[in-house]
Amino acid sequence: MSILLAEVIGVNSATILQAQGICFAIGINTAKFVAAKLISEGRIRRNHLGIGCQTVDILRGVAHCRHLKEDREALIFSLEPDSPAERAGLREGDVLVRAGETSITNSDDPNRLLTDKRIGVKITLSVLRRNQILTFTAIPEKRHKGK
Repeated sequence: MSILLAEVIGVNSATILQAQGICFAIGINTAKFVAAKLISEGRIRRNHLGIGCQTVDILRGVAHCRHLKEDREALIFSLEPDSPAERAGLREGDVLVRAGETSITNSDDPNRLLTDKRIGVKITLSVLRRNQILTFTAIPEKRHKGK
């Protein structure tokens, strides 16, 4: 008799049937976090900076010259008008490298850092812009319904 052990790594959230059944999933750690919040508080409070990011590789020479610990960061490809990030001075094309004391290594990191405890609390954001590291202070806001 053989025993098959399995580990859940994600929960399907959407399927595109016309694209040969491609599925999108929520990572298991996010699913656990959301489930625990719903059970304990009955809701999820979200905050945001108003940025859209994608993970990008940074050239090793640039990372070395700018004393970056990582060579993967989060490129800001969209910025909501009048958002906390825009008011702080961030721009599309900036590469987010640090939030507070935490290095950013992918596009998911900023969302993980913006817990409901950070609503209204200043956060220092460091970005790579035209080969320079610039620092800004933003105040994450509560995400309103419909946004």
